[in-house]
Amino acid sequence: MEDINDVTRLIIGAAIEVHRVLGPGLREQTYVEALAIEFTDRDLTFERQVSVPVQYKDHWVGEYRLDFLVQEKVVVEVKSVDRYDPVFEAQVLAYLRASGRRVGLLINFNTALVRQGIKRLIL
Repeated sequence: MEDINDVTRLIIGAAIEVHRVLGPGLREQTYVEALAIEFTDRDLTFERQVSVPVQYKDHWVGEYRLDFLVQEKVVVEVKSVDRYDPVFEAQVLAYLRASGRRVGLLINFNTALVRQGIKRLIL
């Protein structure tokens, strides 16, 4: 399962299952917990709340917290918001740059169909 497309497909499948069972409108943390269960059930390795340092002109100035890093390849950011904001995409792109990863998924569970709330971002 080294192909990144296979990994993102499994992640999206997990998100669809979580949304099918729980539906929209819950707190973000609820979806994070449910996704962790689905990732485990699908034999996906993952880390939660991964700390990624932020550098500015060779100085460490802060850190990002990734919701998930899946298979050491895909950054997953979970949202549960009524209003989509382009800054969410910028956030994931910043996470990708800081972590050295190329692919990220932004998943907003507060939609009628979760597929409408999934955005794949590539650096």
